[in-house]
Amino acid sequence: MSNQKKMNSSDVGLKHQRSKSGIAQRAIVLQLLRDDHPERWSRAELEREVSNIKPLDISDALAQLNAERVVVLEAEQVQASACARYLDALELICI
Repeated sequence: MSNQKKMNSSDVGLKHQRSKSGIAQRAIVLQLLRDDHPERWSRAELEREVSNIKPLDISDALAQLNAERVVVLEAEQVQASACARYLDALELICI
């Protein structure tokens, strides 16, 4: 039997939140859920809004968010998924 501590989902979530990718993902989701901008964003608009994050990190974060179905990517356009918007409407995502 191993003495190593098993990581539960909250441990994994905390580790992810502190990562560069987690920071970029949060910044992107918060931008996409803004109510003062149309739902669809271009990658260029997103890069301007989160200019403190490198474009490559934004691309990596978008790929991960797309894989998890948090965002919808269509060529150079991106928007929050219906699920992300629904969770925001339920006020489970605090902006």
